[in-house]
Amino acid sequence: MTLPLTAVLLASLLTPPSAAALPACPQIFGHGGYPTGANAWERDQVRQPNNPTAIRQYKAWGSAGVEADLQLTRDGTKAVMWHNTSTWGLTGTKKNITEIWWATGDTKLQGRTITRGPFLGEKVYTFREWLAAMRSAGLVGLVEIKPEARQSLFSTNATIKARAWAEVLDPVKENIGSQEIILYSHDSGIAAELRTRVTAAGLTQVLRGGPVWPDVTKWEEPPPSWTLNQSAWQAALQSGARRIATDYPSQLRGWLVGKCQQT
Repeated sequence: MTLPLTAVLLASLLTPPSAAALPACPQIFGHGGYPTGANAWERDQVRQPNNPTAIRQYKAWGSAGVEADLQLTRDGTKAVMWHNTSTWGLTGTKKNITEIWWATGDTKLQGRTITRGPFLGEKVYTFREWLAAMRSAGLVGLVEIKPEARQSLFSTNATIKARAWAEVLDPVKENIGSQEIILYSHDSGIAAELRTRVTAAGLTQVLRGGPVWPDVTKWEEPPPSWTLNQSAWQAALQSGARRIATDYPSQLRGWLVGKCQQT
C-alpha cells in the first residue's frame, strides 16, 4: 500500500536525526575554578588539575585535556605545577613560590601537601612529573605560564633567565613526540617571548590547538549553577568548536548527550 505524501512527511518530521547527522562532539578541557572577589584565597579549594589525583578525576569527569598552571621557584630553578602566587593552601610557612627553593631550605616547596579541597593531601609536582602523569592518563596538557614567572624569565641575570626558560621548554622538547602539549600565558610579555623561543626551537605546534572558553559563570565557593552556561555552550557547539574549556566538565559531558556525536 502506498502511503499518502503527507503521512511520509509527518513521519520524517517525527523521526529523530541519525547520529551521523549530528556534529562531532568537541573535546572537553577541564579547568579548576578559583574564587573571585575579596579575600578569594580564603575560599579557594585548590581545584586545579596540577597533580595526578586531580588529573585522574578530571579524566573521569569526561575531560580529554586539562588546563594547569606553571610557576617557577626562586631564580628559575624549578618549573612546578601550582596555581597560587604563594603556598597558601599548602602545609608549611606561607611564602611566595618565587621566593623559595624546590628542594633546599627550611621553606622548600618539595614535600608540602594540599590542606583543603577535593585533592587534600596531594603534593606539588614538577613540570616533568606532571607531564608524565598526563601522558599516562592520555590527556592533552594546556599549560598556563603564570605571570609570577616573569621574575626569572625576564631576569637581568643571564644565567637565571636561561635556566628559567630551560625549565619551561626542555620538558616540552623531551615529551612533545609522545604527547600533545599546549603552552600559553595571559602575560603579554611572556606570551611574546614564548612565541619567539618556540619558533626558534621549531616547536610552534605548542601554540596551537587550544580550546574556546565559553563559560559565563564567575567561579565562587560554593560553585554557581552550571546551568547558567547552557546558552554559551550551545553557541560554542553551533560555532563548530573543536575543544571547549569549562569549570564544569562532568556537567558539560552530560549536556552534550544527544546534541553531538561522540567519537
